Amino acid sequence: MAQKKMAIIATKGALDMAYPPLILSSTAAALGWEVQVFFTFYGLQLLRKDLSGIHISPLANPAMPMPVPMPVVVQMLPGMEAMATSMMKAKMKKKGVASLHELRTLCLEADVKFIACQMTVDLFEFSKDDFIDGIDFGGAATFLQFAGETDVCLFI
Repeated sequence: MAQKKMAIIATKGALDMAYPPLILSSTAAALGWEVQVFFTFYGLQLLRKDLSGIHISPLANPAMPMPVPMPVVVQMLPGMEAMATSMMKAKMKKKGVASLHELRTLCLEADVKFIACQMTVDLFEFSKDDFIDGIDFGGAATFLQFAGETDVCLFI
């Protein structure tokens, strides 16, 4: 039986959207699947050396559970994003959820191939030195060659 393959396109750099591609890819790799994740636009934030800029916003995130209901005007106030990020990180730590850094490292150790979109790197004028070691840089054609042969292809 052929090895299963999964391709993921990661487009978001917010804390709540950072977890799905890393959890799914590390799980698939643990199951013996060949996995590639294509990080484009804001998803590139997940490949940067410094993950401290990854936040979660309660604004326009109506499904986010809050300790008390908050009107939108309160969610817009300065400091709410930092507070929501701090609360979410504390909750994850309390529940034993791996950090983004830990999940990213786990993926790389499990041979998940991370591809940084070269067009987006150029667009935002990033340097390759901004990113972690062990990743590839390529365009959509590079990723699509693999994605076209996969059993599972996800857009996150």
